[in-house]
Amino acid sequence: MKKYVIIAFVAVSGLFSVKTMAQSKVAHINAQALIEAMPEAQTAMKTLQSYAEELDKDGKGLIDEYQKKLKEFNDGAEKMTDNMREIKGKELQAAQKNIQDYQDAAQNKIEAKRQELLKPIYDKARKAIEDTAKEKGYAYVIDNSQSILLVAPTGDDLAAPVKAKLGIK
Repeated sequence: MKKYVIIAFVAVSGLFSVKTMAQSKVAHINAQALIEAMPEAQTAMKTLQSYAEELDKDGKGLIDEYQKKLKEFNDGAEKMTDNMREIKGKELQAAQKNIQDYQDAAQNKIEAKRQELLKPIYDKARKAIEDTAKEKGYAYVIDNSQSILLVAPTGDDLAAPVKAKLGIK
């Protein structure tokens, strides 16, 4: 008898948990498209572009210097002694290394600037998504911009209400 009571309890508990899961509302949004539509993101990308161009301009000076040294080396290589060729070769290698180091540092600076500029935008978008989901009663919001989910339950697209919350047309 005790066995039947336990089985009945487990069965009833299972029904309630299925009913609770069925009531969870699911929505989806393309977060990447939302962020790209935000005016702040467009401004940030323009700022990032000009920052990258500025760094690139500085890097061109190093490349010009390297090309000048290489031309001098190629033009005068036959007149140089072995010792002088070795010294000039090391100078060329050092110039190449300087260019590579500068490019690596510039990439790191650009990525750091990207994070600095976009973090507040991502945070603002995330808060708007969370607030809209809460207002509309959604338990789950799936970001479909990455196309990671192969199968997903149907849900409502939150893009329009979140854009309205952010003031984006």
